Formats: sequence, C-alpha cells, structure tokens
Amino acid sequence: MTSLAKLSSYGKGFQLKVLGALLTDKKFLLNTRDLLRPDYFDSDAHKWILETTIKYYDKYHTTISLEALKIELQKVENDILQVAVKSELRNCYEATQEDLAYVVEEFTTFAKNQELKAALLNSADLLNQGDFDGIRGLIERAMRAGMDKNMGHEYNKDVESRYRENYRPTIPTPWPIMNETIGGGWGPGDLVIMFGNPGGGKSWTMVAAAAHAVLMGYNVNFYTLELGEDYVGKRFDCYFTGYGIEEVNKHRGEVEKIVGKLKGKLIVKEYPPKGASINTIKSHIQKCIDMDHKPDMIVIDYVDYLKAPSKSRFTERKDEIDDVFIATKGLAKELQIPILTPSQVNRMGAKDSVIEGDKAAGSYDKMMVADVCLSLSRMKEDKVLGTGRIHVMKNRYGMDGMTWDAKVDTNNGHIEILGNMLIDESGDKQRGSYRDIANKFFELESQVPG
Repeated sequence: MTSLAKLSSYGKGFQLKVLGALLTDKKFLLNTRDLLRPDYFDSDAHKWILETTIKYYDKYHTTISLEALKIELQKVENDILQVAVKSELRNCYEATQEDLAYVVEEFTTFAKNQELKAALLNSADLLNQGDFDGIRGLIERAMRAGMDKNMGHEYNKDVESRYRENYRPTIPTPWPIMNETIGGGWGPGDLVIMFGNPGGGKSWTMVAAAAHAVLMGYNVNFYTLELGEDYVGKRFDCYFTGYGIEEVNKHRGEVEKIVGKLKGKLIVKEYPPKGASINTIKSHIQKCIDMDHKPDMIVIDYVDYLKAPSKSRFTERKDEIDDVFIATKGLAKELQIPILTPSQVNRMGAKDSVIEGDKAAGSYDKMMVADVCLSLSRMKEDKVLGTGRIHVMKNRYGMDGMTWDAKVDTNNGHIEILGNMLIDESGDKQRGSYRDIANKFFELESQVPG
C-alpha cells in the first residue's frame, strides 16, 4: 500500500455513498454542488455519474432520476464505460439507504482528504522549482475544503444582529476624531493604508497605531520589511517613553519599567524586501498562535515589499502589486483582524500640500481593495516645524475627503490630529467637533450647482 493510499479510508465504499446521497438528496446536492470535483473519485464510472448529476441539477434544479440517467448513459459511445456505469448505479442507490446522516457528517473530512492527496501529488513539480510558498498554498486550500453551511446574512430576519451593541468591534486609533470618522477605529477584516511621501512619517503612524493598541491591551504583530527588528523596537521605546531616538539610549531603566507594565503583547518580525509573501506572514501568525500569542492587529511595513502570490516573467509590476494587496485584504478578512500598512505616493503626490487618492504609487487599484485610506502630507517646511496634514482619501464607514492639521514628532512618533479641518479649496478652516464640521460640509455641498 502506498503512502497516499494510507492517507485515509475514504475509498470506493464511501465514494459510492457520496454519489448515492447526490442522487437521492436535493439538499445535500445543493450544499456540495460547488465543492465536489471529479478527481475526488477513483473510477471513471463514478466521475461520469458525478458530472451527469451536476449537469442535470444545473439545468433542472433537482436531483436526476434513474430513468434520466439511463437515457444519458445511452449517449455514451464508450462501451466499457457504459457497462461500468450500469454496474455502479445500483450500488450507488443501495449504498446510501441507511447512511445519509453519516455521509453528511463525514463529507468535509472527505473533501479535505481528497484535496490533500491532490495537493501532495501536485507539489512534486513545485518542490523541484523550490516554490515552497506554492506548496503551502496548495495544502492550505486543501485544509479549507468542505461544506459551507452558512448561507449568509438574511436581511429580512437578521435585523437585530445589525443593531447589536459592538456590531463592529474595533480597536481604537490614537486619535479620537479619527475614531469618530471611521466608525470607532480599526475594524475586523479591515485593510488600512497610510499614504505619504518618503521620510514623511508614515512608518511612525504605524508605530503610533500599534503602540496605542498594545497600551489598551491588544496583541499586535508588526512585520518590518524595511528596518531591522531592533531599530523598530527602539521606535516603540521612543513612543512609550516620549524620548527621541538618540535620547532613549540613556533611559534603558525607564524603558524596561514601562514595557513591564504593558497590557498587550507586541511581536516585531523582520523580513528582507521581497523575502516574504502573504503566505509567509500567515505561517508566522500560525506559529504565534501555537505559542499562545494570537494577534488582534497586524502592521506590515510595507505590503508593497511583499512577494506576489504568483508571478511569472510576463507579469507586470502593477499586476504584482494588485495581487499582493488583494491577498493582504484576504488575510485580514480570513483572520477577522485589521491589517495596517504604509505606502508611497508618486512623484507628483510628494509635491502636494494635501495628498489625494490619484497620487498612490504603483497602482491605484490598491485603494480599491482597502477599507480605509489615509494620507500624511508634509512639505519641507512641515518637517522643520513638526507639522503636517492628515487626509481621509477613502472611508467605507463614513465621510471621506476631510483634511486635518496635525503635529508630527518624528523623534518619538507622537502624532496629534488638531481640531482644524480644511473643508473647501479656498483654504479657510473651521473649528469644531466632527459632527459640527460634518454638518458644515453638507451645507457647503448643498450649495454646489447640479
């Protein structure tokens, strides 16, 4: 017996039961229609029965009768296949008469098993190519196989769930006005992008967001693909103590005292640029979970520096970036935690006092998959004065288009969003709460012709 044969006991007998369930139970057929593949079955006869059953269901939306199967079988030109199918049909109907509940219960394991066998067989070529991320992806897809019994949110019935307290549990940002704007903070499954020009303080905003979450008791994984682990750790030391990057070396005792009192746990992990993919990140997260560290939030500095999930010599750089950000959003959705990342703007954006969405570097499409897009704009004079402007480029959870003045200290990462908000192109500023400013915004908008 080969190693693959030893993988499970879901052989011909169980495969017959699955086919029997498909032939006799419409609900089972409905739930498994998009999950079953012909190569789950060992014999050509079983594969033909599966394909014919699904074609019939897609056309008539019900299970196929024995009479219809016989008619379809007459169209088969392969005499050997005809004989094999005829002998198996009776076995299929008999196999499930008493075991339908068992088949339903075991189906998920069966599907994972068959996918895993296929993954192992297909991994040989990838192994020769040294594509370990590809192998990992095949195995992970295999482990996700199975029956999805969740139909989705039933709008007519699930009214209560939409208004339940903590309907969207969030991790607060360090900035109250930002929390009001984006529905409480960083939400589960969110992809958040902070755009800015080089040296403008984007990475410091990531440190500030992560440090604030840790202070509030959340676990954070911070992945750096630009700076070393120790240097990023020093940035957190600066944030927690308030000292600058040069001063903090003199205050090690104070750092240790503060770190010892932190409520949440912070992991800083370094990868070289293009030395990791989303699958690499996912694998590390699983390792952390196995060691009792489940992250509540992830920061990737930068997602742009990750390897694309699949790449060929014909793949354009723009498409690579799109694939990386789509994969990152998928990971956030799968884990149901927010992922934050900075990203560069193009050369034109670096000259703007307020960076708009059309200045995203590499690919504008990365904004399409993100839930919240912010920008930090800092001109030469801003870097001298410690000022800047934070602009809401995209916001799935409320208004966008607002710009706030900000104080930015790139020595310790302390960033303060001021109560000043730019609301029109003239440069006039209004003070007030978010709701007051929003009302004024709509008032001005209503005056625009058209």
